[in-house]
Amino acid sequence: MRGVRRGVVLGLGLVLVLVLLFAEPWSVFVLLPEWPVASTIAGTALFAGAMLALPALIYLGHRPNGRDAVARLGDGLLGTIWVLFTWSVLGHLLRLVLLVSGVDDPARPRIVAAATLAVVAVLLATGSRIALRVPPVREVDVVLPRLDAGLDGLRVAVVTDTHFGPIDRTRWSEQLVARLNRLQPDVVCHGGDLADGTVAQRRKQVDPLGGVEAPLGRFYITGNHEYIVEAQAWLDHMAALGWDPLHNRSVLLERDGARLLFAGVDDPSGTASGLPGHGPDLSAALAGADPDVPVFLLAHQPKQVEQAREAGVDLQVSGHTHGGQIWPFHLLVRLDQPSLSGLTRHGPRTQLYTSRGAGFWGPPFRVFAPNEISLLILRCGGL
Repeated sequence: MRGVRRGVVLGLGLVLVLVLLFAEPWSVFVLLPEWPVASTIAGTALFAGAMLALPALIYLGHRPNGRDAVARLGDGLLGTIWVLFTWSVLGHLLRLVLLVSGVDDPARPRIVAAATLAVVAVLLATGSRIALRVPPVREVDVVLPRLDAGLDGLRVAVVTDTHFGPIDRTRWSEQLVARLNRLQPDVVCHGGDLADGTVAQRRKQVDPLGGVEAPLGRFYITGNHEYIVEAQAWLDHMAALGWDPLHNRSVLLERDGARLLFAGVDDPSGTASGLPGHGPDLSAALAGADPDVPVFLLAHQPKQVEQAREAGVDLQVSGHTHGGQIWPFHLLVRLDQPSLSGLTRHGPRTQLYTSRGAGFWGPPFRVFAPNEISLLILRCGGL
C-alpha cells in the first residue's frame, strides 16, 4: 500500500512539473500578449499538444529498443521547453522594468514575449553548437604532495559522460580521439556514462575509442547510465577495445622509480542493478595497496569523495554533473553533489577534480556549461 501511495505521489508530482513547464511560457507567449482569438487558440493548441507529446516521446524513444528518431524529438523538445520556461520566468523582471517605465498594455507583454523568444533562440542555437562540438581542452595542474619526482609532469587526459546515443556522433568520436592523441597523454581515463543503449546499438560510435594512444594506460569505469542497460557488456566491450576496466580494482603505474596507484570503483547505481559483483567497493579496489603510494581514483559521481577522503585517496576524478548542462539546472545538481566542476579539496589529503564531461545527455544543448576534455598535469609536492 505504501508503494502505491508513493507511486501516486510521484506521478502527481511529475504531472505538476509538466504542467508548470508548459504553462509558464504559454502565459508569456500566448495569454498575456492578448493576441487575436485565432492566434490565441492556435498557440494554446501548440503548447497543449507539445505538453501531451513530451512524455510519450521520451518513453517511446528511450525505452528498451526505442526508436532513435523519436528519442531525438523528445530530447529536443525537453531541452527547448526547459530553456523557454527559465527565460519566461526571468522575463517577468523585464515586465516590471517596462511597467515602471510607463509602457502600457498590450505593448508591454508583447515586448517581453519578443525579447524572451530572441534570448531563447540565441541560447538554443549556441547551446546546440557547444554540445555537438569536439570539446576544448581544459588543462589543470594538480599538485599531489605524496607524488615522487619520477612522475612529476604526468599527463592524464580525462573524458567522461560521452553519452553516445540517439544522435549518431561517430565522426565526433573520431575527432575526439584525434584531439586526445594530439595531447600526447601518458594516461587516458574515461569516467563513465559511455553510452545510452546497448553495445549493438552504440558500438559504431564507441569503437573509435580503440584508437586512443596512451603509453602508460587507458582506464575505464562505469557510470550510472551503464546500469540502465548492459553494464557488464560495456565493460567487456571496452576491454576488447584495449581499455583496462577498473571494476573495483587498481593498477600500479611506475616510472623512474616513482609509483602511482590508479584505482576505479563502480557507480553507486550498480548496487541495485542486480548484477553480481557490481556496485562501488573501494576496499576491494585498494586491497593490498602500499599506504605510501599515492592514489588516483576514478569514481563517476563527485559525492563518492566522502569514501575517498576516509580512505586517504590523494585525487578523485569524477564526471556525472555535466556542469549542470542547461542553466540553471546546476542548482538542482548542486543539491546532490559536492562539486559541479573543477578542482576542490576535501580534507587534509584528498582532492577532487570534477569534469563537466565531453558529451551531453538527452537534450542536445549546453547552456552556460561548456563541455571539456580534461588534461590533468600531475605535479609533485616539491614544486
